[in-house]
Amino acid sequence: MIKAEWLKIFKTKKMLISVIAVLFVPVMYSGMFLWAFWDPYANLKSLPVAVVNEDKGAMMDDETMELGQTLVDKLIDSEQFQFEEVDAKEADQKLLDQKYYILIKIPENFSEHATTLLDDEPQKLVIDYIPNEGFNFLGAQIGETAMDRIKAEVNTQVSATYAEKLFDSITQLGDGFAEAADGAGELDKGAAKLADGADELKGYLEQLASSSVELSDGTDTLVTGAKNAAKGAADLAAGVAKIADGSGQLETGAKSAADGANTLQQGIESYTDGVAQVANGQKDLTSGQASLAENLKLLTQGTANIDDKVKALADGSANVAGGMDQLASQLEAILPMLPEENQAALKTALGQLQEGSKQVSGGLSQLHAGTNGLDDKIAAISEGASKLNAGQQQVTSGVAQLQQNSAQLIAGANSLAQGNTTIAGKLNELTAGASSAATGANTLAQGLNTLVDGSNKLYDGTSLLAEKSGELAQGSTTLADGTKELKDGTTTLSEKLTEAGEKAAVNPTEDTYNMVGSPVEVEKDSVNHVPNYGTGFAPYFISLGLFVGALLISIVFPFVEPAVIPKNSASWFVSKVTVLIGVGLVQSFITIAIVVWGLGLEVNNMPQFILTTIITSFTFLAMVQLLVSVFGDPGRFIAIVVLILQLTTSAGTFPIELVPEQLHFFNKILPMTFSVQGFKAAISTGDTSFLMFNWSILGAVMISCLAITFGYFALLYKKRYSKQHTEL
Repeated sequence: MIKAEWLKIFKTKKMLISVIAVLFVPVMYSGMFLWAFWDPYANLKSLPVAVVNEDKGAMMDDETMELGQTLVDKLIDSEQFQFEEVDAKEADQKLLDQKYYILIKIPENFSEHATTLLDDEPQKLVIDYIPNEGFNFLGAQIGETAMDRIKAEVNTQVSATYAEKLFDSITQLGDGFAEAADGAGELDKGAAKLADGADELKGYLEQLASSSVELSDGTDTLVTGAKNAAKGAADLAAGVAKIADGSGQLETGAKSAADGANTLQQGIESYTDGVAQVANGQKDLTSGQASLAENLKLLTQGTANIDDKVKALADGSANVAGGMDQLASQLEAILPMLPEENQAALKTALGQLQEGSKQVSGGLSQLHAGTNGLDDKIAAISEGASKLNAGQQQVTSGVAQLQQNSAQLIAGANSLAQGNTTIAGKLNELTAGASSAATGANTLAQGLNTLVDGSNKLYDGTSLLAEKSGELAQGSTTLADGTKELKDGTTTLSEKLTEAGEKAAVNPTEDTYNMVGSPVEVEKDSVNHVPNYGTGFAPYFISLGLFVGALLISIVFPFVEPAVIPKNSASWFVSKVTVLIGVGLVQSFITIAIVVWGLGLEVNNMPQFILTTIITSFTFLAMVQLLVSVFGDPGRFIAIVVLILQLTTSAGTFPIELVPEQLHFFNKILPMTFSVQGFKAAISTGDTSFLMFNWSILGAVMISCLAITFGYFALLYKKRYSKQHTEL
């Protein structure tokens, strides 16, 4: 049966070609994937990255600093990426157009912020990193790693710059210490002279203290006399001030009286003129008033009973209106007999007559209301005019008498005005003299008060001088002692400054600045070194390729249908497994040849790697054979589901700890987990014991699948072929 299976494959060209094609599927997966991802970082210089430099530079210690342009030049020279310096507008547009993966923008204040390290509020240097993550997410992640390197480079450059400034300052500080030491030497000499002068000052101050006591006693007597003189001057000034004040008030009153007399004289003259005018007007008024009274009498006679007459007119007009209404009602019976033209004219005329009679009646009623009692009122006015005329005649008589007395009033007012003018002139002279006396008294009082204040201050000063001169004499003793201590201190200061100047001398170099800028370096010493991505992904992609190859072989090669009628279930099962073993070996050797000698995969232990590849291929073939043999096409679907679960949980790319915890269960039970671990041990770690553990798991899975498949073949053989052999 084994021979029959192989002959069927070689004789059926379609099956032979399909089997050969399937043999290269693992190579297509593992080889192509590994080739594509073998070392992507080696081609980073082909990844286009835009750099926009908007830095305007800055001044630091009178030197121009352009960190932005320096950084751009270093980025381009590094060739870490395909850096291209462009303007902001072009960079933004091409980033959106997917011409660039990353945009690095250096802001205009980049260099300016570098100069703020010693300010109260230093500003950090900012670089804008703008990846187009939608264009390629991994490209953005790679860019972040590059940004860390750029950040470290900028930090190193800025720190080195400040280190250079710092060491320059230290050198200047050392020179300053030396100059300070020289100055301290001169200060020491001056302190010696100061000590000698302090001793002499002490003697002079003791003599001053004794003399100031005598001066204080003399100023006490002067203060007492000055106070008495000031008190008398103050009293004199107060009296004279009162005299001046009274005479001033009197003068003011006299002037006011003179002015009032003149005003009175003028008023009386105006008054007499007005009285004459009143007398003349009064005569005219009296004459007019008499005429008014006479005319009102005549008016009274004419308007007698006028309201009764108006009432009669109103009543008559009302009767006329009523008669017009009666006439209109009587004509209504006659109108139909007249021609139509006459009817209309007659109706119009009657209407106008009725309306006019009503208006006349209403106007007369209003007139009666206005004239009611008018005759009585006119009579009362006439009577009042007569009384007014009589009173006006009495006023005329009084005005004439007033005009006769005005001449005497004018003569008295003239005499009063002349007397008040004379008094005002004399009081003016009195006020001037009193003011002069008051000014002199005030000046005397102020002078004596100033003398008192000065003598008080002199007394206070001499007392204080006497007191403080004693203290000063005591302080001079302290000063003399202190100057001696000062001399000792300046000597010590000179010595220490000289020593500090010697210690502050430094000779920094470029290596010193770089050390300060980047004091720490990281040395990578990895365990089980993996040289590139291809080596790291090889366990995952080789396992994937072998599983897909096993899955596809089930499509072109029948896992159940025998080439000839089987004699027993064992021969039937062995014939199928023999073909699968051959396929597994060929797939394994082709895969090994491509990844090792074609791509250059570095393997820690070649025999272990070969054996791991074969065991993995056999395990996946046994699993797929079981699923497809037992379940048919649904078994292939189950195999695809198992493949998907293995791809996500085998930890071939990301560590299993980074995968959702709900999927960790599949990592422990699916065979690709152990194939990936086995390949890692054979390729990189060389951990033989761990490799043996994974082989044992894979072998257990393979044997279990073969055993179950053999059991299925035994049942199927019994069902299909046992009766045929019995009949034979």
